[in-house]
This record gives sequence, structure tokens and C-alpha cells, in this order.
Amino acid sequence: MRWRRRILDLLLIAALAGAPPLAAQEADEAAAYRRAYEMWQEGYLHHMLGDYAAAIDRFRASIEAHPTAEGHTYLGWSLSSLGRLDEAIGECENAIALDPDYGNPYNDIGVYLIELGRPDDAVPWLEKAIGAARYCCYEFAHYNLGRVRLMQGRDDAARQSFERALDHAPDYLPARDALRLLRQRSRTL
Repeated sequence: MRWRRRILDLLLIAALAGAPPLAAQEADEAAAYRRAYEMWQEGYLHHMLGDYAAAIDRFRASIEAHPTAEGHTYLGWSLSSLGRLDEAIGECENAIALDPDYGNPYNDIGVYLIELGRPDDAVPWLEKAIGAARYCCYEFAHYNLGRVRLMQGRDDAARQSFERALDHAPDYLPARDALRLLRQRSRTL
């Protein structure tokens, strides 16, 4: 997204100065970004269809055309679907290096650590996702933090995390189900 802002800033400056809208280098960079975005979209579609190998190829092509936090994060997502969690974490770390404000890779690292049986290590990553400036789905990080709190035997903290998830997305079914199960469990104790 920063790249798009830079292009718009250059266009505005060029228009104000009476210069041509984009120099050849900026036009090449814009074309590379468009190609990266197209490859990312194809990778996303392949991932959603369960063709993780093709998704990985497209995400890598996207990164080669123009590295983005999204490209690395989604490459990690496809790698994780094949059980390659350490590689997935590495891709998320690459994403964070490119854009530390992007919340998705922090949450994803947290999820991968949970899957690796390291829920306590996941907590700081999930908290970073919750505090990220740019994140579409804060409910995911709150929900995942709730999962960790359940694993730690901290039902009240888990309940709070699930409720925060619903503050962001009132219809988020995993958080609704988790709260329902917590209520049922507290009634039987």
C-alpha cells in the first residue's frame, strides 16, 4: 500500500510541476507492482481451491516481480497448509520486515506457533497483531489469543478475548461458539 501512495504522490508532484506524469523508471516500477498484484491474486485463488503448490509458485512470482508484505504473508499461508510451518514463519518475518504495520503476519506466526505446540510463544505475536495499524481482521488475533488463554487454563481471560473478537465482528462464528462452550462448561462445574 505504501507503494501506491508513493506513486500517487509522484503523480501529484509531477502535475504540480508541469512535468510528465511518470518517468520511465516509475512506470516500470508501477508495471512490476501490477504484475505482482496479478500474481498474488492468482496465488490466492489457487490457495482457496486447495492447489497449494500452484499458489506457492504464484506467490513467489509475485514476490519476484515486486516484494510485498502481502506476498510473503500469503506465501507463508500456503506453505503452512502443506505443514511447512518453519518456512511459513520465515515468510511472515519477511513480511514484517517490509511492512511492520501489517497485522496479518503477526497473527499468522501466532497461529503457526500454536500449531507447533508453543502457545506461550504465540502470545506476543498475537498481541502485536491486535495492536497493528493495518489489519483487516482483528477478530482473528483476539480469537487466537482466546484459544491460548484456554490452553493456559485462564477461562476469564479467554472469555474476554472471545468477546473482543465479537466486538470487531459480531457474527464471527468461532468466537461465538467458543463463548457458548465456555458458558456450558461453567454451568457444569
